[in-house]
Amino acid sequence: MTRAGWLQIGFYAVVLIALTRPLGKYLFRVFEGDQQPLPSVFGPVERLFFRLSGVSAKDEQTWIGYTVALLVFSAIGFLVTYAILRLQAHLPLNPQHLPGLSPHLAFNTAVSFTTNTNWQSYGGETTMSYFSQAVGLTWHNFTSAAAGIGVALAMARGLTRRPGAAGAKTVGSFWVDLIRGVLYVFLPLAFGLAIVLVAFGVIQNFSPYVVAHTVEGTKQLIAMGPVASQEAIKQLGTNGGGFFAANSSHPFENPTAITDFLEMLSILLIPAALTYTYGKMARDTRQGWAIFAAMFVLFAAGVGACYWAESHPNAALQGLDVDQTAGNMEGKEVRFGVASSALWAVATTDASNGSVNAMHDSFTPLGGLVPLVDIELGEVIFGGVGAGLYGMLVMVLLAVFIAGLMVGRTPEYLGKKIEAHEMKLAMLYVLIFPLLILGFSAWAAVEPYGVSSLNNFGPHGLSEILYAFSSAAGNNGSAFAGLNANTPWWDTTMGLAMLAGRFLMIIPAVGIGGSMLNKKPVPEGLGTFPTNGLLFTALLVAVVIVLGALTFFPALSLGPVVEHFQALAGKVY
Repeated sequence: MTRAGWLQIGFYAVVLIALTRPLGKYLFRVFEGDQQPLPSVFGPVERLFFRLSGVSAKDEQTWIGYTVALLVFSAIGFLVTYAILRLQAHLPLNPQHLPGLSPHLAFNTAVSFTTNTNWQSYGGETTMSYFSQAVGLTWHNFTSAAAGIGVALAMARGLTRRPGAAGAKTVGSFWVDLIRGVLYVFLPLAFGLAIVLVAFGVIQNFSPYVVAHTVEGTKQLIAMGPVASQEAIKQLGTNGGGFFAANSSHPFENPTAITDFLEMLSILLIPAALTYTYGKMARDTRQGWAIFAAMFVLFAAGVGACYWAESHPNAALQGLDVDQTAGNMEGKEVRFGVASSALWAVATTDASNGSVNAMHDSFTPLGGLVPLVDIELGEVIFGGVGAGLYGMLVMVLLAVFIAGLMVGRTPEYLGKKIEAHEMKLAMLYVLIFPLLILGFSAWAAVEPYGVSSLNNFGPHGLSEILYAFSSAAGNNGSAFAGLNANTPWWDTTMGLAMLAGRFLMIIPAVGIGGSMLNKKPVPEGLGTFPTNGLLFTALLVAVVIVLGALTFFPALSLGPVVEHFQALAGKVY
């Protein structure tokens, strides 16, 4: 651990905090303002899309209508992407003449990008044509991210709107939120970031792959492609799918320390800003800052723990002629070092991003434990675009409910009583996640078609299985990478975990918003627990940690924790 490393981490935190408020105000104006930004620029395009799709900005939906619209839109997007991937060989922009994907890999990939997971059971440069990357997959990078924001807004509207006011019986329009999210947020931000990335060395072309003649007299095939445009939206939309198999450790995706910082910042930028947007919707920005503070505390703890673990020598390499004075550098890029690798690993797993600039499979056992725990806490530490906010709002309701039990009073949040129906939906949301992860992991650990894909056995092999299904159910997309997931069983079960982890958690989240919508506000009293201060932030952090620890600690004890002690004893699998 070095002073330079801490300065880099501190600078990242300062910039993130500084941008949260202005971007949050912009998002509020886009989705909740009386007039959207830059009406002369975006207004005509917005009205054109509304006319073409038969949508009116004034027509809103009930929570059921909102959810059905999202599910139908996602299903159509999945089917179109599946067809593109299967027919890839017959479509344009395929200078390498890559064949179509197998049915199980096409299913897994189409599900992955539809659900904003971007798990990749393939190597991008050897599997996907330019058309598949730029049209089939990048489309979902925009729309799945905008849909996630829409779900967060729908739930937030249910919590913050008052009976008798305009929109008191509806949670907004999915189609309006989708179009505005893409048009006002992701397109301009991604366009600007892509230009900056090109300026600093990220490639952007449709050229055939280059054949290079090496000094040894052999030939090397160097992949090309429209990388910067996909890189920008993959980070801003917390998608994470890499154009190349090496993801953001590839020098064409992430060539310098500047691109590394900008891409890392983009991961948490919109999820952080949405907390301020929520505070504006609640008419009390301290509500949003309290949620931001809880997220930031958990984020800082994860960065500190991961940086500490990776700054120490890898115990598995003791006795070998390996210089570990810089820490555990296995699987890391020298141009980024330990600090940036640890920071990226935590940021990408705090959000449902999944991009990597270092290989998590090569982290020390405790270093790898941190990103695994980040995902298993529910992807609520900033979380994905939208997904982090609505996940944390579920935790907020649980924290308020616990606080109400402590004082013997019916819990209230923003003046609305939290009753049995909301708690049932919240617990459904909380229980789906471990059921998917632990259920599928147990299945994979006892069947030959599960363990045959492992490159490591013992506790590290279990960690690879746990990480894979945690990443799928959490819609993260990163991996320990020691697992060959491109088999019919793994592609299918991972796809099912992604679908359930996205949509079976969206439904109760929007349902909570719909249930809270028409409740009459209750005046604050002596027993009302304030939800905009440091005490509530501490309670919220405790609830997130305790839920995750109680659920996953036994499994983690058999994986990375056991591996750590075995490495200290010189036993490596």
